[in-house]
Order: sequence, then structure tokens, then C-alpha cells
Amino acid sequence: MYAAGRLDADSEGLLLLTDQGRLQQRLTDPAFGHWRRYWVQVEGNLSAGEGPAEAAISQLRSGVMVQGQRTRPARARALSATDLATADLPERHPPIRYRVQVPTSWLELDLREGRNRQVRRMTAAVGYPTLRLIRMAIDLMDGQPPLDLRELAPGQWRPASACEDQRLRQLQGRHSPGRGGRAGGGKSGRGGAGG
Repeated sequence: MYAAGRLDADSEGLLLLTDQGRLQQRLTDPAFGHWRRYWVQVEGNLSAGEGPAEAAISQLRSGVMVQGQRTRPARARALSATDLATADLPERHPPIRYRVQVPTSWLELDLREGRNRQVRRMTAAVGYPTLRLIRMAIDLMDGQPPLDLRELAPGQWRPASACEDQRLRQLQGRHSPGRGGRAGGGKSGRGGAGG
């Protein structure tokens, strides 16, 4: 079995497991540019939408310096209370640290690369350290909805549906667009971490 991308011990969310090495490589190699969506609870108020919060989101969108290299441009937006209520996120066990004097907010961040602890390093670089990190979805880039956590409780798993299985099989048949830059996945050069 291969994990198509990694999550560190402090992260939560979607993890695809496969016995197909080619599929794992296809989903994690930055040359293919599969968007991975994360919901990130950060220290500080990003929902203000102005001043430092607006500048931080703009920096994330254009790329930030992480370990001496600029990240690829990301998609980033502050999540609203409505977004969070609709998602009905489960409580984290153990809970994140809570400090009365420090507000927290949520950010949606979509990445096309996955360096080691990249999301955490990116949010820290713009002044909003990560408290909680959830991988919500992986886009197969086939024009259909991304694979996501819908209807899965923490720790729960399920096999791919017949439709999802067909989409994953089709994904394996596509050819690489070629390297669009450095892979950025650590010593092996493979992407997919994100956490």
C-alpha cells in the first residue's frame, strides 16, 4: 500500500491509499499540479480582510519563502463562520491550545506542491502560525468535483466508489506535462506532504 501524499502526526484529513505505485506518483508529483485543499486554523484574525490579514493572504497567493525557496502560487481565502458551520468540523483530539488573549481564524489554502510541513511554514512566514490543519480535498484535475472528506468521520475509511475508481484509473493513463520547476519534496524529490 502507498499513501498518495503524507500528513504529519499533528495534521488531520483526507489520505488516499493505493496499491498502484503509478497512481501514487501521479497524485504526488508536482509536475502534474494536483490541487490539494487544506483548512487551516491559525493564530490571529485573518477574517478582518484588511491591513495585515489582507497582506498575508496576498503573500500566500503569490508564494512565500520557505526554507530558502519560494513556494508556488497558492489559492487562499479566509473562511467565514458560514463556511465553518456548513462543514460541521469535528472537534480535534487532543484539542488545540487555547489562549484567551489570542484570537484564531480559519483559512482555506489550496497548494499544487507538497514540501515537508509546507502549510505550517507558509502560514508562519506570513505571521499566522498554524494551530490545526485538515486536508479537505484532492483535485484529480479531470473537470469533476475533487475527492473530499464528505461523509467520513475522523478515523473512518471507505473504498473508492465505482465512479471514483474509474476516475483514478483514467488518471494513471495521462502523460506527464513535464517538470514545471523543482519538485520540492525533500531528499527524494517527491511532493505530497503539505502538512
